[in-house]
Parts: sequence; C-alpha cells; structure tokens
Amino acid sequence: MNTGELWTSGRLRFVAAALVVINGFFPAVWILLTSLKRDVELVQKPITWWPHNPTLHNYVQAFTDQPLLRYLANSFIVASLATVFSLLVAACAAYAIARLNLKHRQLILTAIVASSMFPLVTLLVPIFETMRTLNLLNTYTALVLPYVVLNLPICTLVLVSFFQSIPKDLENAAMIDGCTRLGTLWHVVIPLAAPGVMTAGILAFVNAWDEFLLALSLNSSASMRTLPVGITLYQGEFTFPWPIISAALIVAIVPIAVLIAVFQERVVGGLTQGGIKG
Repeated sequence: MNTGELWTSGRLRFVAAALVVINGFFPAVWILLTSLKRDVELVQKPITWWPHNPTLHNYVQAFTDQPLLRYLANSFIVASLATVFSLLVAACAAYAIARLNLKHRQLILTAIVASSMFPLVTLLVPIFETMRTLNLLNTYTALVLPYVVLNLPICTLVLVSFFQSIPKDLENAAMIDGCTRLGTLWHVVIPLAAPGVMTAGILAFVNAWDEFLLALSLNSSASMRTLPVGITLYQGEFTFPWPIISAALIVAIVPIAVLIAVFQERVVGGLTQGGIKG
C-alpha cells in the first residue's frame, strides 16, 4: 500500500471515528445547551445553537419543582442493589458454565441468550401480579428482583467469556493450597476477571438506572419513584418545559458519565496482567 492509499485509509478511519463520536455525544451536548437556555430562546427563529444568556435557573427549578434528590436516591439504591445481586448470581452461574463439566452446556448458553430476547412489555403483567401477590409493590424489592432477573443473561454471558480466558493452572494451584472451589472463584477468578466484572456491573447498573416501564408500573407511590419516572412529571397538561426537563436529564446523565469515567481503565485493562503482577 502506497503513501496515498495509507493517507486515504487514515482519513476514512478518522471520518468514521468522528461520526461515531458525534452520534454519541451530540444528543447529550444538545440537552446540555438546552438546559442553559431560557424559554424564549427555544421558540426563536432561526434556531439558536448556543444560549445567548446562559442561566442555571433551570437547574434550580428542576430541584424545586419536583423532589429530584429523592428520585436520585431511589434510582441509586435500586440500581446499586440490582447490580450487586446480579453480579453475585451471574458470577456463580458463569463459573459453573465455564469450568464445570455440565451436560448440555451449549443448550444452557442458548437458553440464556433466548431468555434475554423477550420484550419487557410481555413480562409486565406476570411481574406485576407476582409483586402484588407478595405484597411488594411500592418497595425497592419490587424493582430490584425483576432487574436482577433481567440483568442475569447479559452479565452471565459477559463473565463466561472472561472466566474462560483465565488459565486453569492458577485455579489448580489455589486448590492445591487448600482453597475450595467457591474460594477459588472469589479469591482467584474474580480478581483476575476484574475488567469483565466491571463491564458486567456497569451494564447492570445502567440498565437499572434507565429502566422506565417497570418503575412506572410497580412503584406508583410518590416517595418511591425513580429518576426516569420523576422526570416525566415536569410535563404539564398544556406545557412542556424543555429547559427544566433538559436540566433534570443532565442530572440523570452525570452519575453514569462519572461511573464510566472512573472504571474505564479497569474495563479496558488486561485480564491476566493483574494476576501476574500480583
């Protein structure tokens, strides 16, 4: 390949990467800019891309018009509990699939993939009836249990691929030293598969943080609403305050952005490098 072809190929890759970045960040940037605008700027023609007189008043109203802090706390508690329990169950399931001599292992993996393909709306009525029978409506448990079940397929599949990449010799050495199978999982496998655990955890947390349908149906109490449901309450019968809603959306985006930024290095890090380096 000559210099011209390399230059052309490099420019194409740059353009493709730029399009991906723009596609991912433009909605968030547009919401941020809208949250800094006043209502009159939204109806001006031509459209103003940048706010002429940026204001933080929309953020103040977002916290005063609705109990946004309560919604944030509810979402954080539900998402955190769902993530922890999803990882605990998924780690055991993934280790069994990756290491134990299970019959019909491929069939089990196929069933896990198939279980994640059901639209959530088809599961809404059975889940609602189950939670009502157990008298769990308007509780954190009403959301945590379904979220754990919904997160298990993706978390299990992610962890299976990571567990299979870990050399078995490390586990055998731990068991020779007296470690049990379960102890080997928690003290050897999971630390070595930290990037996979972080990836599965982030996926589980984001899924629980963003979920709307179950949160709307199972927790109708004002004190138990999560952030996605709470944001919809800013809309009035005849009004749609976009700047205030945009401010609330930015508040909802920030925790996820911080989470990904903090754990980015662990997610993209090597698998066995941490175990070799101790």
